[in-house]
Amino acid sequence: MKRKRLIMLDLSRESKRIRQLLATGRMFVTISLCSMIFFVVIGAASIVQREASAEPVSGMKGFAASVSGGFFGQMLGMELPSYETSQQSETLSGHQIGSFVMRLLTDINPSDPKSLLASQMPGMKGNEAFLIRKGEGTDASVGPEDNEPIVPDEPAESDEPQPTGAPAETEKPEPTAPPGELNGGKAETKKNVVFIYHSHNQESWFPELEEGAETADSTTTNITLVGKRLAEKLEERGIGTVHSDTNYAQAIPDYDYAYSYKYSKATVKEAMASEKSLKYFFDIHRDSNSRKHTTTTINGKSYAQVYFVIGHKNPNWEQNEAFAAKIQTALEKKYKGLSRGIWGKSQGNGEYNQSLSPGSVLIEIGGVDNTLEECYRTADALAEVIADLYWEDAEEVMGPAS
Repeated sequence: MKRKRLIMLDLSRESKRIRQLLATGRMFVTISLCSMIFFVVIGAASIVQREASAEPVSGMKGFAASVSGGFFGQMLGMELPSYETSQQSETLSGHQIGSFVMRLLTDINPSDPKSLLASQMPGMKGNEAFLIRKGEGTDASVGPEDNEPIVPDEPAESDEPQPTGAPAETEKPEPTAPPGELNGGKAETKKNVVFIYHSHNQESWFPELEEGAETADSTTTNITLVGKRLAEKLEERGIGTVHSDTNYAQAIPDYDYAYSYKYSKATVKEAMASEKSLKYFFDIHRDSNSRKHTTTTINGKSYAQVYFVIGHKNPNWEQNEAFAAKIQTALEKKYKGLSRGIWGKSQGNGEYNQSLSPGSVLIEIGGVDNTLEECYRTADALAEVIADLYWEDAEEVMGPAS
């Protein structure tokens, strides 16, 4: 009997020990699961934060770019009674709210049906752009498009390709008026500060080509003419400018369109090495959107509208965006509606040589259906604004003339 009690006592102690072990095990498993969930949440939040900073459409900056400045002025006025804004308020529509929320949650743009498939089909997101800063002429649902030509032009036999990266040697135009008249009495620059080039040199316009052309590309009548015009107008305003019209498709053996920015990067680096005074770098392109998305009328004349594109794979993209914002703000004051905003891209190339300088920006002038004359008008407007900004900055550094 006594032995039986001892056995039962031992079993009771063993059972208690097992229950304690099970309780400890459950506690360990619970703590492990909670820790795992915690770190998964932290990791997911980190990824979301990084993506949001890379693509502002997912954050407040993207929302701000989609609505008017008057709307935010009205919001500030509700909190700060003394705050007044001269900008006209705008009612925030249900479409704007719904579109932003849809893009925030799903990365689908309701105004762009192809975005339904873009995330699932390789290559479709390569040209996707997101709005960073809105302009007067901006339709937030339509961004810049950069399409590869279907059939590349063959090099002309009479053309002699320039060495890779070599800037074109062009004559400096004589100013159309004394520098004092053009620049408020400031002296003409004695050094080159602007470099203009074209990563996609053969981009052209259907109205300038023969009827029935399959692609808006040409070895002669192309975007380099607009770059040359911009350079000439800057020179007339006393801004030392170098323009490269190198045609990479002709100059480079075994040319590959996919490496366009690699080729042009060599051009920019060579220019920077040869002329240390260069400060501003403009890669001028022609957009692939149709005329209704790339044209505006100012004072009775039609202009090719402008997109500013910022590459978000450049870790210092905020500096380039701030530079583009200065140009856009000044452009909007003088030519309201000419800018279609500042757009960011993190897909495809996503860098656009902009890491080489904070004063570097890609500018899309017009689209495939614009005319060369319309693009020239826009180049003239850009030259006016860029020159004004340069002389303002120079005056801040040197002080006002006595």
